[in-house]
Amino acid sequence: MSQKFTIAIDAMGGDYGPSVIIPAAANALKKMEGAQFQIFGNERVISPILNQHPDLKKNALIDHTDIVVSGTDKPSAALRGGKNSSMWNAIKAVKEGKADGVVSAGNTGALMAMSKMMLRCLPGINRPAIASVFPTVQGKTVMLDLGANLVCDAEVLTQFAVLGAVYARVVQNIGAPSVGLLNVGTEEMKGHEELRAAAAILANVEFPGKYYGFIEGNDITKGTVDVVVTDGFTGNVALKTAEGVGKMSKHFLTDAFKSSPLAMLGYLLSRGAINRMKDKVDGRKYNGGMFLGLNGIAVKSHGHSDALGTENAILVAYDLIRNGFNQRVADEIEQLMSQESFVSAVGV
Repeated sequence: MSQKFTIAIDAMGGDYGPSVIIPAAANALKKMEGAQFQIFGNERVISPILNQHPDLKKNALIDHTDIVVSGTDKPSAALRGGKNSSMWNAIKAVKEGKADGVVSAGNTGALMAMSKMMLRCLPGINRPAIASVFPTVQGKTVMLDLGANLVCDAEVLTQFAVLGAVYARVVQNIGAPSVGLLNVGTEEMKGHEELRAAAAILANVEFPGKYYGFIEGNDITKGTVDVVVTDGFTGNVALKTAEGVGKMSKHFLTDAFKSSPLAMLGYLLSRGAINRMKDKVDGRKYNGGMFLGLNGIAVKSHGHSDALGTENAILVAYDLIRNGFNQRVADEIEQLMSQESFVSAVGV
């Protein structure tokens, strides 16, 4: 008999709410052995859509609330006024052990603030990080932090390295994932003091990956390492830059193919190859920002995401749950903190 997992869904989050999130859950269910859902939001809106998906309906419960966190709410305002909202109650279900993880397409800042307050960090983790998977020339790379912590000291960056390496091992099945620190150059003397201190720690401790060294921005898409570690300020700038370059490239390519009848013919002849390229970099397939380091699984789906992207975010949560990600992190952090080289480096 397969193990049962329950995923809490904030059905009211994002730009499209239940009209996208419920079909996404129905599609994800087909790929999730032993999964069931607890769906939080306005029952009057959710029920008619849920009725269209009988298999999901048999494996889901609706927890009604009229309160919704707005996408424009500041985290502090969401904490004050968002209690008993669909987002709040979905996270609370994880805190109380009624669900194994939560997925929301709602306000990122509010989701992180509520998750940090209710779930807290795992023992030995100072701060949670937002992580996501990027397509690269070599395959896939996980990168963190993408915006949760604008400034990070060496100890926090080292913890991020552990979080990323454990993800690469237990979810991506990479035996000894390579870990790089994102920097302005690869030379040892480059970068600010916290980066150099983190490099010194990672080079001298045992952790679930192998330290590669400093990497530069172009190494992200090259797939030079399996795990890219950086502070949230740099990571978020890199993420938004990558998104912008993708949109710009699509714009230029479309303009080029529309430039003449001959170019249009070229497009028709190469359409198969272009579609294969688009599939490899389709952002919907990489949707699902993971809040790693919390004492509970929490995944953020992009607010603009369609059903395919939302389905992927749900599957990301499922992978973290079924692979026992948090327990593996707890074990690895305990092992890290027991090493003399780590203790002497961070002064604990």
